[in-house]
Amino acid sequence: MISIGESILRTTGNEALSHAKHRAALLPDCLVEARRIANTVTAGWHGRRRRGPGENFWQFRPYVSGESLARIDWRRSARDDHTYVRDMEWEAAHTVWLFADLSSSMLFQSRLAPVSKEHRALVLLLALTEMLLRSGERVGYPGLMEPVSSRNGAETLAHMLAAAPDDLPKIPDTAMMRGPSELIVIGDFLDRPEALFDRIAPLSARGLTAHLVEVADPAEESFPYTGRTAFSDPETGQELTIGRAEALRERYLELYQGRRRAISERAVKSGWSFVTHHTDRPASEALTAVHMRLSGETAAGGRR
Repeated sequence: MISIGESILRTTGNEALSHAKHRAALLPDCLVEARRIANTVTAGWHGRRRRGPGENFWQFRPYVSGESLARIDWRRSARDDHTYVRDMEWEAAHTVWLFADLSSSMLFQSRLAPVSKEHRALVLLLALTEMLLRSGERVGYPGLMEPVSSRNGAETLAHMLAAAPDDLPKIPDTAMMRGPSELIVIGDFLDRPEALFDRIAPLSARGLTAHLVEVADPAEESFPYTGRTAFSDPETGQELTIGRAEALRERYLELYQGRRRAISERAVKSGWSFVTHHTDRPASEALTAVHMRLSGETAAGGRR
């Protein structure tokens, strides 16, 4: 599909930074924004931490009549007039793998959006990392960061992305995903849907779940172009100039929406979730939607 080239960062010649350097320059601001959004949304973010068998201390809580006296922590109880039980954290090595398509098509930013698709994808990626780690999950990035549980994981991932080469993969490698895991893929999904599903479909056979987050510029969805307009494909360099761009609108929108329906239907059939986020909307909306999918809830508040 030809991407609309209003504000594509060109990476040819000496007049522009390479895509990798452009991404590295974006990351500090994206990390700050991600943490700000995480702080705003995190109050309603419930992780899967709970008490149960394990070796790591989780919390003290008041003793409940009928519980085994062996569970009482007498040293803690001696500090005041209450009796406390020591809870251990239930150990379930659950990992959430995060991946973002940071290819050239994600550089697109129309006049209708405050940020590029890449900028928003990076903010969502880092905010999800921050929030998942805070809630006790392990987070990894296939091919770039092994699963970690440390609170500085978002900063670590930002450093790794800043140092990553220009030609990062567009589709995640799932070979290393084992055990109870989930995968969140963020991108514009403008390539053939089959390319994505051929790579991640084996997850279903292994009992794993994927969540797809489509990042779309409002101009891609409305095609607000008229008159003589030049379009360019940022990944191939192919260019197309149309004398009356409005003549393409109906066919373009048919293909664009058809691609989205195909992805959504395939995701639902696989037991996965699919969310569309527009770059002219707050990033917090996408985070809330992803949290609902991770929790197994639907937009109506029920369970999937």
